[in-house]
Amino acid sequence: MNADAKSAIKVEMTDAAAKRIAAILAREPSKAALRVSVEGGGCSGFSYKFDLVDSRNDDDVAIEKGDATVLIDDLSMIYMAGSVIDFVDDLMGQSFQVRNPNAVASCGCGTSFSI
Repeated sequence: MNADAKSAIKVEMTDAAAKRIAAILAREPSKAALRVSVEGGGCSGFSYKFDLVDSRNDDDVAIEKGDATVLIDDLSMIYMAGSVIDFVDDLMGQSFQVRNPNAVASCGCGTSFSI
């Protein structure tokens, strides 16, 4: 994906997600960002994977807010275009969630989806 195409695809992160990511990265000084990727599998076809990483890849799109950085690779961006990454803390627990407008179905836990 060229630079113009990367800039046209938007994924956002909420203030709650940015605050939580910054707090996690502050406790992990050897890590530079949270990588969000899409993988095949999960009960609905695709699933999100969240990893702390120490470096960027050449094909990464970086989403930055305050002290938080999220990295998403080219292939995952195809599935995540227009999404919002959020952090939710409610009675069900704490978790990162991706609100993906491309998903036509998702599982109850919110970690897998289909397009």
